[in-house]
Amino acid sequence: MSKNTQSRRSFMLASSIAAGALPLHAIIGSEHKATQTDDNINEVGPKEGYTPQVGTLVSMMNWMRNTVLRSVRGLSVSELDYLHDEDSNSIGAMLLHLAATEKYYQLNTFDKMSWGSWDAQTKSEWDTPMSLGERGRQMIKGNPLDYYLEKLDAVRQVSLTKLAELDDEWILYTDQSWGWGPTNNYCKWFHVVEHESNHNGQIKYIKSRIS
Repeated sequence: MSKNTQSRRSFMLASSIAAGALPLHAIIGSEHKATQTDDNINEVGPKEGYTPQVGTLVSMMNWMRNTVLRSVRGLSVSELDYLHDEDSNSIGAMLLHLAATEKYYQLNTFDKMSWGSWDAQTKSEWDTPMSLGERGRQMIKGNPLDYYLEKLDAVRQVSLTKLAELDDEWILYTDQSWGWGPTNNYCKWFHVVEHESNHNGQIKYIKSRIS
């Protein structure tokens, strides 16, 4: 592309934005289509197979999950079960907690279920890792790393499959009744990413205290 052509495209794009002729999602879709490749996890942005904003979310989800997996690589059962003190959660319990959190956000945002309205079978499987605490310390232990990784991956595959079917209108939809106040699906799923980041810090702290 020549310098003059590039300048002309930039001018036309800026003019369209100023005139309100193009919505933001259309600009992102046309100017930055497929900026992330599947083999470069460090490029956050639109991703092939998803609409622009959904793909950007997926790229953040992938990056954060890769970070968590690096933190737990090679951990033994005893390391996964280690409790730093009587009020701590184990690394294994936190991994299952991440899967539970994503599962419940799936039900809320994909299936439009109000928080906690899921069936008894779902609650039986996921309420303990979601809540953790003393019951979590008693129930979540004795499992190898692959057990937790398979749970995380199974839930994540559901998310990725469903997100590929949804669009930018969905991700920007605002839930007016959410407990934090009006919150769109983008914010809810960004919280899933941020939640993994938070627990990744705890995981690394606990690893540093295992003797």
